Amino acid sequence: MSHVTYNTVWAKAQELLTTTLQSEPTQADRREQRKLLATLYLRYIIIANYLSECVDQVVQPQKRMLIRKLLVATLGRILELKCDLVEADLCEWSHCGDVIESLHLNPLSCDLTIPSCFTRERKEELEYRKRTVEDTLNKLGYLEKVQTKIPLTEHKAILIIQTHERARQGRLRAQFMKEIRGMKDRGKPLQADAEEEDDSQRLSLVAALRIQKIWRGYVARRQTRRRKLHEMLLIGMIPPQKKESEHVNKALAVREDRRNLQEARECEYQSAIVEIRDNIERTQRGLILEQLGDQVRTWLREYHAHTGKIPEYTGSERPISRLMSSRQGTDSELSKSSSKESKSKKSRSPKSKDSKDEEEDETTHMKAIISVFVPELTMAKEEYDESWANKNESANTRQHHYEDIIYNEQMNSMENELRKIVDDMMRSELQLLQEAFDKDRGYKGKKQKKASKKARRGGKKAKKKKEKDLTPDRTTESLFEELIANGIIKRCPEVYLKDFIGERSYHTAVPHNKGKENDIDLGDFRQILTEYCILPLSSDQLHLSTPHIKSLMIAGPKGSGKDALVHAICTEAGALLFDLTPANIVGKYPGKSGLTMLIHLVLKVARLLPPAVIYMDNAERPFVKKIPKTDTTDPKRLKKDLPKIVKGFSSDERIMLIGVTSCPWESDQKLLQQVYQKFLSIPRAGYNSRYLVWKTLLGKFSAISWQFDISGMSRISDGFTVGSIMETVQEVITVKRMLRLRVLPLSPLELINVLCKKTPVYREEDEAFELWWSKTPLAKRRSQAVEAYLEEQAELQAKQASAKKNK
Repeated sequence: MSHVTYNTVWAKAQELLTTTLQSEPTQADRREQRKLLATLYLRYIIIANYLSECVDQVVQPQKRMLIRKLLVATLGRILELKCDLVEADLCEWSHCGDVIESLHLNPLSCDLTIPSCFTRERKEELEYRKRTVEDTLNKLGYLEKVQTKIPLTEHKAILIIQTHERARQGRLRAQFMKEIRGMKDRGKPLQADAEEEDDSQRLSLVAALRIQKIWRGYVARRQTRRRKLHEMLLIGMIPPQKKESEHVNKALAVREDRRNLQEARECEYQSAIVEIRDNIERTQRGLILEQLGDQVRTWLREYHAHTGKIPEYTGSERPISRLMSSRQGTDSELSKSSSKESKSKKSRSPKSKDSKDEEEDETTHMKAIISVFVPELTMAKEEYDESWANKNESANTRQHHYEDIIYNEQMNSMENELRKIVDDMMRSELQLLQEAFDKDRGYKGKKQKKASKKARRGGKKAKKKKEKDLTPDRTTESLFEELIANGIIKRCPEVYLKDFIGERSYHTAVPHNKGKENDIDLGDFRQILTEYCILPLSSDQLHLSTPHIKSLMIAGPKGSGKDALVHAICTEAGALLFDLTPANIVGKYPGKSGLTMLIHLVLKVARLLPPAVIYMDNAERPFVKKIPKTDTTDPKRLKKDLPKIVKGFSSDERIMLIGVTSCPWESDQKLLQQVYQKFLSIPRAGYNSRYLVWKTLLGKFSAISWQFDISGMSRISDGFTVGSIMETVQEVITVKRMLRLRVLPLSPLELINVLCKKTPVYREEDEAFELWWSKTPLAKRRSQAVEAYLEEQAELQAKQASAKKNK
């Protein structure tokens, strides 16, 4: 697509953003205004999808910077609204089917796409990490060596060609001699009577007529079948033929060319910034410094002449050059008001404080988050309206940078730097002037009091205690290689979240105090992992400014795709994978000191090379009450340290603990909830998701007919996990079976016979998962809200009944 196309997409996103910002509430109530929050949530998702496409394909670097700023702010607002919806529904899954219907949206457009710009910006870093991991594993001999074929010499290649050519000529010569012998045999004279000749002629005529009849019928049936197929394809009753499209391949190549052009334009832009900044420093620096100094001195004289006083310096955060016209003497008013507030606070009794804290705890769950990103979105929108909305780009068809914008930006940055220099100069001049003024009036300068020891001690206590560095003399590369050699840092397979196949559910939301929440499907799990894990780990700003999620547990039956989801999170976010599974660390770093060193190394490398995912398989094992004697993995080794590790994660560190489990009910739930902040359970695959899985897996083979009964297979496979379905397809459609698909079409019985040997998810296991889910913190809060609502309804009915009796 062209530059104009993406400019149009950007303009469409800006129009939608303008209308969305106008409907933003100042302070919303989560439960009363739940539909408004869900509407904003979906609109921001559509805006983010538009902007991520523009960031990926817009070539002009200055436009791309603004679009990226808009994209990060939009994603941040989505995460804020997601937190509000979770608190409003008391459910991790945000059902917005009624809002999708009211806004007349396409459900597919409501899926949040993961922006590729975050990983593309770190392309060199990720490639270096991948090479380091592979080289280290190769040195240790953990990777299978791929045998490279030795290239043939010219002499050997000629000998092989000669051998095959002589064999081909020999086969042709033998076929030719066979045909000559057959012609000789047919040419021998036969002694036959005239009657026999007539019979043979009659039989040959009948045979020719029969062959002609059969052939004409076959041709007619084939033409009818082709015409019917063409008509069915035209009206969309059958899928199109599976083949590579030239237009699709060309579009993908164009997208890649635009990405390469992006990099070239970015290099030109950075070199232009350096050149223009050097030119400004050389020609304008002295003039601007002199002008700023003259302005401040003029203002000081006017102020002194008007008030007869010398203005006090208000601190380095509020420079004099920025506050020349600000009011003086307001500190006393502020101090009076603050003293009144402090007195009123002191006069309050402890009982009133406790009651107020309880009220605040109740109201915090009701009020929505005060957005950090709405002001950023408003500023970015104003910048677009001012600079890009009506810009004439007819003279810049190749989308180069604009030098006038660079010049203005560099002038502003240089002016800000020079203001600091001018403020330092004015501070020293003001001090000298104040000393001279006091000397003329006969005042002595007051000495500054030294800070008291109590204040110093208090300051020391306020500082966060730094952890002791056990490896101060080692480089990051050596620590990284040591963890790879010990199998703590794993080589993460390249899996993407779109490979987790499944449809989304489009139910309406159930109020937080009315019954059980609606069921979800596999597609909803993709969305929530994008919001909870991938986006915060991808961006520093999002991780710092959005609700901080330190740890997450994924529960689900065996074969449901838990490990694949963790690998997808690491691939999409470009994160390192640290494996602290009890079975993986057994025998490594033994003893108490060894465990301390292991935790230190993992946390140090994770902080130095963010983002990082600390992975734990069988996450319930450290908190199991009784360990079997046959278990030699020592699962309780990290039991005491896991809560400390999670507690030490700060919002400016992009680290997350992700645990996966197949039987979470076996552990102590209280200890488990001290470690994991969020709990997610992979749902049972519904009919829609199973149909999509079968269709996607079988659709990779072009020889499978469109008449294959996918619907029947979807019904038969109810109760089986997606992993079981994938294993079935891999076992049935081997290379040998693939070659015979056109001759012998695939039958559903072949798949059913293999699928029946797999273990399904039984009803008892489903009930165990439901019982465990009801004990999670959010599910407990929802059940308490339902019980409170039922009690209120019962009391109301009792009052109504008593009122009727009194009448």
